[in-house]
Amino acid sequence: MNDEPVRVAYRIEDLSHHSGATVRTIRAYQDRGLLPRPERRGRANVYADAHLARLRQIADLLDRGYTLASIKELLEAWDAGRGLGGILGLVAEVDGPWTDEEAVRMSRAELDERFGGRPDDAAVAEAVELGVLERVPGAGEVYLVPSPQELAVAAELYAAGVPLSAISGHLRELRGKVEHIAARFLEFTTEHVFARYLGEHPPSDAEAAEAASLVRRLRPLAQQTVDAELARAMRLFATRHLRERLVAGPSQDAGDETRSVQLPVATMRAVENLVGPAQVAAFVAAAVEREVQARTLDQLTSNYTNHNVVGELP
Repeated sequence: MNDEPVRVAYRIEDLSHHSGATVRTIRAYQDRGLLPRPERRGRANVYADAHLARLRQIADLLDRGYTLASIKELLEAWDAGRGLGGILGLVAEVDGPWTDEEAVRMSRAELDERFGGRPDDAAVAEAVELGVLERVPGAGEVYLVPSPQELAVAAELYAAGVPLSAISGHLRELRGKVEHIAARFLEFTTEHVFARYLGEHPPSDAEAAEAASLVRRLRPLAQQTVDAELARAMRLFATRHLRERLVAGPSQDAGDETRSVQLPVATMRAVENLVGPAQVAAFVAAAVEREVQARTLDQLTSNYTNHNVVGELP
């Protein structure tokens, strides 16, 4: 009696059916070295369970955001006996939720009720575009709300009298600034913390596990820092704004008065890229002061030259 396991053999069409990859994709993976060549039996190419497992691994890594070049390095490391467990654990840690919020489902009727009871198709479409709402396939007018807290803030602003178009515009502007903060935090931590794990070759299981532990420790720091700085800035600017609106009369120092000036968005972005968002106001003020001083000097020079010319006339 033969107790050896039966080896399953697949034609390329069978492998495509079971893996979900097209025949063309399978051949492309072979050409790139991501998938071993099939066994040749007579005039037919035969694939095994190992090929099917490899295709599923590639699909999983692609879903996690890896490029084909990175996947090739990971699979080569695995084939060399280094293992993928630690790396996939690190990826799972990074891909995990960065908030304690849980998404909820909400019907279109519930959404309309939250925002005044009047249907607004344009506002819903914009919310979907922004990712505040996600359509649930096959569920009709039912939406997934990834951040109930964000939706609640929008509802409160709307109830206070802020138009939905202004809320979405504010969110777009805010999102750009927050993404800049997130990118800078990642650059900062990568340079000073994670650079040692990101060499030419994939990290070992132990290194990946250590990096995953660091991600867990550092994950809340970005939000805590932003929360603290936002609270400081809101206290500073809210107090100043209230004083400017409510305090009037001779007690107000005219030298400390400020005025809002509308600048093109492209100009503001250029200044932000040049000096950073925190220094925009100081840069604009310094530039204006410099221009005023330059024009004052030009005027003084012009007056002196004209006076001399008049004095030389007979």
